Amino acid sequence: MKIAVTGKGGVGKTTFSAVLARLFAEEGHCVLCADVDPDANLGLALGFTEEELAEIVPIAKMKGLINERTGIDPDGIGKFFKINPTVDDIPDRFARTKNGVKLLVLGTVDVAGAGCVCPENVILKQIISHLVIGRDDVVILDMEAGLEHLGRGTASMVDCFIAVVEPGARSIQTFHNVRRLAHDLGVKRVMAVANKVRSQSDEDFIREKISEDELLGIIHYSDSVADADREGISPFDLAAETVEEIRHIKEKL
Repeated sequence: MKIAVTGKGGVGKTTFSAVLARLFAEEGHCVLCADVDPDANLGLALGFTEEELAEIVPIAKMKGLINERTGIDPDGIGKFFKINPTVDDIPDRFARTKNGVKLLVLGTVDVAGAGCVCPENVILKQIISHLVIGRDDVVILDMEAGLEHLGRGTASMVDCFIAVVEPGARSIQTFHNVRRLAHDLGVKRVMAVANKVRSQSDEDFIREKISEDELLGIIHYSDSVADADREGISPFDLAAETVEEIRHIKEKL
């Protein structure tokens, strides 16, 4: 199964992605998580220590690898490079494993400095395409709210695109924008997961704004998730009620 998870900053998509990944791993699946969010903190949510994460260099920062794969001559004058570089070996070479889940930190590109079409972006898009189309693992992409790393062919192969939302007009608007963009790219299944729901009025608001056909599940606010974040440990190991709610969502998937 290939799942892309998106949402505005702070809605809890990384917590959802990490717990979902560990639930798949718990069942014996080979699971690979790709951190594509500029605020990369999926590793902590999976259970990596800060020291372990400090040793990981995002793929987008590996200039030597990028130059080699795209054919860029760093000392040359020309700006031509391959737009279909070989990347099949990169996940297995650079992913790190914790609690049965492989983590691949892709990083992001400074578009203002490099432009939209640059070797770094080409590598990232090619890797994501390979993860979605060319691997047998359960793949979970922890995306930012935008979809720029997904090409039309790649997006159409994703089994489910999940937008994590919270009870609020701006978050709901993000879901509708993501749904529109995803459908334009050929994604057939775009669903929402409501997080940080505190009351019946919150739940009523969510159900009023998102149809039952598109609402995959509801996750209630949990102090244990906040405690796990403060302590720098995986919510999977501390927030049992949240884990069970996400388990039900996984079963629906």
